[in-house]
Amino acid sequence: MTQAVRVLREHAVAFTHHPYAYEARGGTAVSARELGVDEHAVIKTLVMEDDARRPLVVLMHGDREVSTKNLARALGVKSIAPCDPATADRHSGYQVGGTSPFGTRRTMPVYLQRTIADLPRIYVNGGRRGYLVGIDPADLVRVLRPTLVDVEA
Repeated sequence: MTQAVRVLREHAVAFTHHPYAYEARGGTAVSARELGVDEHAVIKTLVMEDDARRPLVVLMHGDREVSTKNLARALGVKSIAPCDPATADRHSGYQVGGTSPFGTRRTMPVYLQRTIADLPRIYVNGGRRGYLVGIDPADLVRVLRPTLVDVEA
C-alpha cells in the first residue's frame, strides 16, 4: 500500500490498479504499451522548481512536453526548471519513475495541463515504479485542486 493509494482511499476515489514491468528510462511510452492504453492518457508527474527554488508539481500528457517558458509566464516567475532526481525525491517522498501527485511528502502547488481534465479516464503513477492507477480526471481535480494551465510545448 503506497501513500498515494492511502490518499485515494481517504478521499473515496474509485480507481483501478495497473501494475506493469517497469523499465528504467522507459517513461510513459513503456507504461502505455504494457497497459495497452493511449500514451496521451498516461499522465506524467513532474517535480519542478521556480527561480526561487520553490517546488511545484506539473501534470502533463505522457506524449507531450511541458514548456517551462510558458509555465513560468503563467506563474509570473522568471524561470521554471525540472528538479534533479535527488531533489525531486526529497520534495515528493517518491522515487523518480514512481512519483505520484497524491500523498507527496511536501505539500506543493499542482499545475494540470488543462486538456487532461477533458479525458474520459487517465492513468497516473500510484506511488511506486511499475504501478499506475486508473481514475476519472474529475477525481484528480477534486482531490488535488490543481491550477489548470496551458503549458504544452
